Amino acid sequence: MNETEGAAISGGTENNLISALAAGNIARMRDALDKFRRLMSYYKCAIMEVETKFRVLDEQFSSRHERNPIDTIKSRLKSPESILEKLRRKGYEMSFPSVEKNLCDIAGVRVICSFKDDVYMLADSLLKQDDVALVTAKDYIKNPKPNGYRSLHLIVETPIFLQEEKRMMKVEVQLRTIAMEFWANLEHKLRYKKNLPPELAAATAKRLLACASSSAELDEEMGKIRNVIEGV
Repeated sequence: MNETEGAAISGGTENNLISALAAGNIARMRDALDKFRRLMSYYKCAIMEVETKFRVLDEQFSSRHERNPIDTIKSRLKSPESILEKLRRKGYEMSFPSVEKNLCDIAGVRVICSFKDDVYMLADSLLKQDDVALVTAKDYIKNPKPNGYRSLHLIVETPIFLQEEKRMMKVEVQLRTIAMEFWANLEHKLRYKKNLPPELAAATAKRLLACASSSAELDEEMGKIRNVIEGV
C-alpha cells in the first residue's frame, strides 16, 4: 500500500472521512472505502493461506498416526470499528500503511487441538515452513495470564500471491486445547456481562481461576492416557 492510497484517511485522524462527507465529497469517501475493502481482502487471503497450511499438517499427521491433532479451525477478521479504535487508542496514524505496519491482529486464525502436545507440534511445523516468518510469540500455556488464561499466541508473516504481485501479510495465530477453548469462551462471556455486582465479579473471577487450574490438570492427564494407549 503506497502513500497515495493511504492519503484518503491519513493526516492524523479519521476526521478526514467526516470532513469529506460534510463537504459532500462522496467520491473521496467511496475511494477510501474501496481501498479499505481491498486491504481487508488481502487479510482474508492471508487467513486462507494459514488455514490451508494447518489443514495440510492435520491431514499428513492423520495419515501417519490415525488421529487428527486438530479439532477445529476458526478464523476472524477485525471489524473496521475495532481497527479504528485500536489505532486511536495506541496513538497510531489513521492511514492504510499505519494499519499494516502497526496492527498485527487484523487477521486471526485459532487452532483448537485435542492435546497440549499437539499445540507445540503444530506450531513448530508451521514455523519450519520456509514461507512463514515468526514476528512474535507469547506462550500463555507455560506462563498463564493472572486470570488463568492459557493459549499459545504467534504473530506470523506469510506471502499471498495476487494477480500481479506478492504481498507479505501478518496473521495472529492462537493455538489451544479444547479445554482451554471452553474456559476462554466462558470467561469472555462472564467478563463482558453487564451490571455484575463487584463482590460477585470478584468471586466469579476466583472460581474461574480455579477452573483454569483444573482444566490444565485435565489436559495433562488426558495426554498421559493418550500416551499409554498409543504405546500399546
